[in-house]
Amino acid sequence: MKATKTSILLFFIIIAACIAFTLMQASFDTAPLVKAGVITACSIVVTFLFSLITGDYSWTDRLWSTLPVALAWMYAFSAGLNAPAVTVSVLITLWGARLTFNFARRGGYSGEEDYRWTILRERINNPVLWLIFNFLFIACYQQMLFIAFTSPLVLLVEPSNPTFTPLSFAAILMFALCLGIETLADQQQYTFQQAKYNLLPRVEEHAEDYERGFRTSGLFRFSRHPNYFGELGVWFSIYLFCVSFSQSLLHYTLIGPLLLTLLFIGSTIFTESITKSKYPAYQAYQQKVPPILLKFW
Repeated sequence: MKATKTSILLFFIIIAACIAFTLMQASFDTAPLVKAGVITACSIVVTFLFSLITGDYSWTDRLWSTLPVALAWMYAFSAGLNAPAVTVSVLITLWGARLTFNFARRGGYSGEEDYRWTILRERINNPVLWLIFNFLFIACYQQMLFIAFTSPLVLLVEPSNPTFTPLSFAAILMFALCLGIETLADQQQYTFQQAKYNLLPRVEEHAEDYERGFRTSGLFRFSRHPNYFGELGVWFSIYLFCVSFSQSLLHYTLIGPLLLTLLFIGSTIFTESITKSKYPAYQAYQQKVPPILLKFW
C-alpha cells in the first residue's frame, strides 16, 4: 500500500500531536535541545512505522520543510520571543514555505515517492539491509540533521548580546540571496522538466537541453546543483546570524551546516550516478561545471 492523501494527513496529525504533547509535558526551563530531541525521536518512530505500513519511504522527505520550522518556533518561545529569535524563525518559516510549495507541486504530498529510494532499494537488494538503512539513514540520520542544522538557534535563547550587529544584517542579506538562488534554480528546473515531458510549452532556446535530456542553461551554467548551493547558503547564513549574538564566531553548532553539506555531497554523487547512466552527455557536463559551488569563469 502506497501513501495516500488520507495517510499523509493522518501522518501530519500524529506528528503535530507528538509536538504538542512534548511541549505540554516539558517545563519552561527544559533545555530547547532536549525538547528538540524528544520531538525528533517521536517523529523518527512515526516515519519509520509509516514506511513499514505503506511501503513508501518518503515520509522523512515530507518533514524536511515542516519540522525544522516547528523546531525554530520552539526555540523562539523558549527565548521568550525576543527579537533575534523571532527574526530567525520568520526567516526559517519563509524557507519552509518555499520548500513546501516546491515539494507539493512535484506531488510530494499526493503520494509520490522520491524515485531515488526505489533505485537505491534495488541496488541494496536485501530486505534486511534495506530495513536497517531505512531506520538508520532515512529515518534517524536525516531527522537528526533537523536538530543539527537548527541547533544554532540555541544561542538566541539567552544571547550574550541581544543587539543586532553588522554581521546580523549581513547574514540576513546572505539568507535572502541564497533563498533567491534556490528558488530560481528550482523554478528553472521545474519548468524545464515540465516542458521536456510536454506538460508545458517548449522554449526554443532550450532545444539542445531537451535533446540531451538535462538542463545546462540558466543557473545550471554555473553549478550542476545550484539549488544545493542556495540551500547550504541558507543554513550557513542562519548559523552566522545566530553567532552574531554570541561572543565568538565559532560554536559547536557549526556541525549542523557541515553535516548537511556532507549529506548533499553524498546525494550529488548518488543522483549523478543515476543521471549519468541515463544521459551519455552528462559526463561532459560534469567536466565543465562544478557540482555545487558556483563557477563564474
